[in-house]
This record gives sequence, structure tokens and C-alpha cells, in this order.
Amino acid sequence: MGTFAVTGSASGMGAASAAELRAAGHTVLGVDLRDADVVADLGTESGRRHAVEEVLSLAGGVLDGVAAVAGVGPDLPDAAAVVSINHFGPVALLDGLRPALERSGAGRAVVIGSNSATTVPAVDEELVRLALAGDEAGARERAATTRATSSGAAPSIAAYASSKFALARWVRRTAVTPEWARRGVVLNAIAPGAVLTPLMLGSTGDAAAQDPDEFATPLPVGRFGRPEDIAFWVHQFLRPEAGFTTGAVLVVDGGTDAVMRPEAQPTVLVP
Repeated sequence: MGTFAVTGSASGMGAASAAELRAAGHTVLGVDLRDADVVADLGTESGRRHAVEEVLSLAGGVLDGVAAVAGVGPDLPDAAAVVSINHFGPVALLDGLRPALERSGAGRAVVIGSNSATTVPAVDEELVRLALAGDEAGARERAATTRATSSGAAPSIAAYASSKFALARWVRRTAVTPEWARRGVVLNAIAPGAVLTPLMLGSTGDAAAQDPDEFATPLPVGRFGRPEDIAFWVHQFLRPEAGFTTGAVLVVDGGTDAVMRPEAQPTVLVP
């Protein structure tokens, strides 16, 4: 059995992922703002350092896997914080824990993105550029200028979609570098859609009032996702058998992305 770190372990997809791993017999080190083995704020540099140090200490310097699930939704009024938590948090955590994953001999890492990166027309390319350049101060400043002003829009929808887009790009770029791929550490992402979690309901309202056929984006399967739907794939990406899969972004959204962008994948390689 292995040792895994799961961020956002106190609720939603993080809690479901931690439960799935524990049910399989693994040791799980939860990281969250509360009710966790490691209490840390991944929206700050000091919080990220603390999280890395504590996880390494508890794990004895060796990890079999990391699930970076923690995140906030577009309903958070502070758009700058959305970028710090959703993009710079998982990036710093995984950078800090990569050596521990390498020591296991078969390290696995998965991050939670969002299908909002491809189904919400609010991605700010400049914000994405700043995030991928590692310029947190610049990205935060840019995010503060992109807050939604239209009625009915979540206040930080542009920062949310852009942070998740940048995170997916970071996974694709990072997973194939020698420091990861040639040292046996695979890195993948999951892009959930409308999953009934506190994050989603913070933007859309009470779960009982939700109608999948009236939702803002289509749900071809006719239902919302459950945290367990995402936890299943988190577990699969963290299994030892997943060693030939890296740099993937798996969309788990009930068909939303496929019905909205049916021609988006596959695309032809341009010479």
C-alpha cells in the first residue's frame, strides 16, 4: 500500500478522493484549511511552504502520489485569490513534492482543473501568460481587472476559467520535461464539469433546486456529477499501472465539452 497526499481533503472532490484511496488501503495525508492532517493555506507562499514541509515530514520524504484537488470557485469575490489558489497553489505544491514522488520509484500526480477552461468564453490570454510565466504578482493584478461586470455572472469567472486553463497548460508542458517524465513521475489532469460540490453550489445555489436540463451548460447524460465520479478517476491516475499516461487532460463532465465543441478533438498536427 502507498502513501498519498490529497489537498482539499475536507470536502467535495478532495474528501471523496481521500476516502477512495483509504478504502483501497492506502495512507492518506490530507491538506486543507481545516479538519486535515496538514492545515495550510495554499493561496499564500508561506502556506505552500508549510504544506510541503509538513507532508514531507509525515511521509518520511517519500510519496507514492499526490492529488492536488483544492480550489475555489468563481463566486469568490477576490479574483486575485482565485488565481493564487487555483493555479499557483498546486504548481508550487507539486514542484515541492516532486522529489518525494521520484524517491518512490513510481510517483503519480494528478491535478483538478475544470471544463470551464474550454466551455466558458472568459479565458484571458494575458492572465494565462502571466500565470505560466510564474508571475504571481502580475497575474493577481491582472485578475483584479477581469472581474465580471455583467449581471448574473460570477464575479471571478474570468479568473477562474483562466486559472484552470493555465493549470492544464502547465500540466501538459511540465509532464514531459526530463525532471518528471524521465525520472518516472507521471503528471496528469482531470477537468470536471458540473459536479455537486460546495464549490459549484456556491455559484449556482442549493442542490435540491438544480435541474440538469435547465443548467447553464448542457449535460447530455442528464444528471450532475458526484464527487465520487471524480474520485474514481483520481484513483486511476494514481495507480502504479498508470505509468504510461502523462500529460493527459481527462474531461469528466457528462459530455458537456463534447456537445459544445464536437470538433475540438482530435485536431490535425500542423507541420
